[in-house]
Amino acid sequence: MDEQKMMNQENGDPTVLEPAVDAAEEIPAARQESMEDYKEELEASYRRILPGDMVTGTVIDVTETDVMIDFNYYAPGRIPVEEMSSDPDFKVMEQVKVGDTLTASVIKTDDGAGNMLLSRKEANDQLVWDKLKEMMEQKTIVHGKIGGVVNAGVIMYVEGIRGFIPASKLDLHYVENTEEYLGREVDALIIDVNEEGKKLVLSVKDVLRQKALEERKDKINRISVGAVVEGTVEQLKDYGAFVDIGDGISGLLHISQISDRRLKHPKQVLAVGDKIKVKITKVADGKVSLSMKEANEVINKDMDEEVFDYKEEGQAVTGLGALFKNIKLNP
Repeated sequence: MDEQKMMNQENGDPTVLEPAVDAAEEIPAARQESMEDYKEELEASYRRILPGDMVTGTVIDVTETDVMIDFNYYAPGRIPVEEMSSDPDFKVMEQVKVGDTLTASVIKTDDGAGNMLLSRKEANDQLVWDKLKEMMEQKTIVHGKIGGVVNAGVIMYVEGIRGFIPASKLDLHYVENTEEYLGREVDALIIDVNEEGKKLVLSVKDVLRQKALEERKDKINRISVGAVVEGTVEQLKDYGAFVDIGDGISGLLHISQISDRRLKHPKQVLAVGDKIKVKITKVADGKVSLSMKEANEVINKDMDEEVFDYKEEGQAVTGLGALFKNIKLNP
């Protein structure tokens, strides 16, 4: 016990003086905690960002003219709407929301108002081509609007990049008047990505063809083998005829299944446009096999088994006398 404390006790003073706190011992701990709390901010303050650098941040505000992002720097980033996308149909208030994550390229470190001036278009030009290549490899279907008509095709933007759709790839058939497709929304596949030439080629036809094949497969799966149906002869080949049996489905009628007699060519019995009865004999690998011979056998069998039940009412009459019986002649 120190001398002062002993003197107080001896004088009957109940007050006990506690030892003084060494403030020097507390300061380092408090300083260390403060630095840890602001570690990210301190690191950001030492980071030097230059024009051309790429930054990624969170959208904190969206207006008709600008998008503001926070990318953990001493100054926020500002992206003018004209630097958001090259797509003329881009609508910032509909397509960008607070909380979205955006990557942009630095144009200026100070726009005059204390913000970093950024461009998402330039960032897209640097990053989007790898994404487009990946989309092409994975056969990703992209949805968009036809935004322009050019010589021999139309324009559609994908990820802010101008894509070209040749007229031959715009539909299942060749398109003569591409103006009819302006403003139309379509699904397309990326079929060519040329980063060096900054060219992107798309195909609507490939998507439509795939959908048509899937629809045909679904229809074929619903076909009942053994059914007798009416079809129309579409084509004649040396080995048989292709017959349209309805709903966009055609089947092969092999030459051996046309007639009981041996034929050198289907044209001996059939002509394009003929309506014939065929039996569906097989469905495999998306192909339909038909038979006229078996269809005739089924039809003839049904006719033999059909029972006719006629109930006559009145009298049956024959002969000239009966014909003139009820005819009145003037005297």
